[in-house]
Amino acid sequence: MLGFSSPEPYILWLTGVGLLIALVAWLPLALKRLPLSLPIICIAIGAAIVLIPGMAFEPSPLAYPAITERFTEFVVIVALMGAGLKLDRLFSWRRWCVTWRLLAITMPLSILAITAIGGWGLGLSWTAALLLGASLAPTDPVLAADVQVGPPKTGEEDEVRFGLTSEAGLNDGLAFPFVNLAIALSVAAATGEPWVRDWVLHDVIWEIGAGVVVGFVIGKLFGWLTFHVPAETKLAQTGDGLIAIAATLISYGVTEILDCYGFLAVFVTALSLRRSHRDHEFHHEMHAITEQVERLAMMVLLLLFGAALAGGLLAALQWRDVLAAAAIILLVRPAAGLVGLIGFPAARSEKLTLAFFGIRGVGSFYYLAYGLNHAEFGQAERLWAIVALVALFSIVLHGLTVTPVMRSLDRLNGRDPDEGGAGAAGSGP
Repeated sequence: MLGFSSPEPYILWLTGVGLLIALVAWLPLALKRLPLSLPIICIAIGAAIVLIPGMAFEPSPLAYPAITERFTEFVVIVALMGAGLKLDRLFSWRRWCVTWRLLAITMPLSILAITAIGGWGLGLSWTAALLLGASLAPTDPVLAADVQVGPPKTGEEDEVRFGLTSEAGLNDGLAFPFVNLAIALSVAAATGEPWVRDWVLHDVIWEIGAGVVVGFVIGKLFGWLTFHVPAETKLAQTGDGLIAIAATLISYGVTEILDCYGFLAVFVTALSLRRSHRDHEFHHEMHAITEQVERLAMMVLLLLFGAALAGGLLAALQWRDVLAAAAIILLVRPAAGLVGLIGFPAARSEKLTLAFFGIRGVGSFYYLAYGLNHAEFGQAERLWAIVALVALFSIVLHGLTVTPVMRSLDRLNGRDPDEGGAGAAGSGP
């Protein structure tokens, strides 16, 4: 009689990876018309895995701080490349007016408000409150796919989708000065070292300026190699969209070697690369591969997030932290968004959508992990619990509302929501 031995862990992992890849390909189609999102499903699966009797699997970010920082970093930079490649709108100060409003007004107001909530409302130290504000203010480029523009040259780029895509692309880099400010203040409190000069000259002026310049130069270089060298040797001839991943990693690596903001550089690289030959079909190949890598990495990360939630990541929460998390999602971002859009020529429904869908997620995980790994803030367990709860609230609330809201907005703008992919749910918040 045939008997079956227990499968090796390696075989179980192979099977699990296969199932995950199948879900990456299939779930977006299955969820297209439903008020449900892929991230919600991934978190639920991750939590369910941990709850299986005898399953010793607790991937807490507190237990693996370095891995958490690096993995979230990778997911974000791939998402930033994808976001930049799919923007059709030419860069200009006037055309990108909505972006500048969200960056220059909405994000600083959000940081200020969240810092105040953390310091006065939650009793955190002011350095920890500032780190919390800097971590939770940026709109996430990873979990916001359903409210972003569609693939290159598909016509799925209305003002709302453009604003949220460009904001998510740029504010991840521009939030870093505030994270570094929190680190500088924490170090200064412990050592008494002066911080103002270094923060202004290095963390603000140098890192932002150099990040933009390096990103632009690398994008131009890859654009020339891809589209403009002799036909038999240009990279577009390969038909291999992995070129976009190469540009992502090189841009980020070179920028970090030069000690400037890699997130900002990667997004600028994508914009510069796209500008090199805006209508070339190869942009579709590059965007497709970045989207696939991003989605797969995002699903793995959210499975781990769900497992961490089930494993007790929220255990350090206090009742006021729950109220604060709700206020950050329901009051701070919408109010700051509407203030930033005062006088902006758009319909009220568009302004409300731009203000509401300030999605928090993977970027917030990265900034918090980075801050905690570079300075001592205290109450790390509570900070992680607050950020995790805000991300969970955002994923669930925005995931349940994005499909009906974006479909309704498409109808108001005279578009059929069933024609394109930008309004379809499944891969975003």
